[in-house]
Amino acid sequence: MKIGDRLRLERLRLGLNQADFAALAGVTKTSQFNYEKGERSPDANYLAALQPHGVDIHFVITGEALPVAESALSKVETELLGYFRGMSETSRDAVRRMAFAMAVADGALDTGAQ
Repeated sequence: MKIGDRLRLERLRLGLNQADFAALAGVTKTSQFNYEKGERSPDANYLAALQPHGVDIHFVITGEALPVAESALSKVETELLGYFRGMSETSRDAVRRMAFAMAVADGALDTGAQ
């Protein structure tokens, strides 16, 4: 997965469209589109501007997700986490498999399959 893909995932995780996400970083929607498509690479100022808004910059740069404080989760993520924590282990496993399949179908994950 490339940096543009990870930017898109972070934008979607925060529930923002490209214009609103771009505004957080002080760039145009066109710049955001180009970053996500891999046509251009974001600079350090862009990334630094996004960090205070909950964007996981470490993930965007490296692809490695670090543990996240619950206070850093979006409202939707907190809601889903609450539901997940209330489920049986069998239901949790079903949700994990379903979420994985949906992420692959949406093109959010690269499974390495050719």
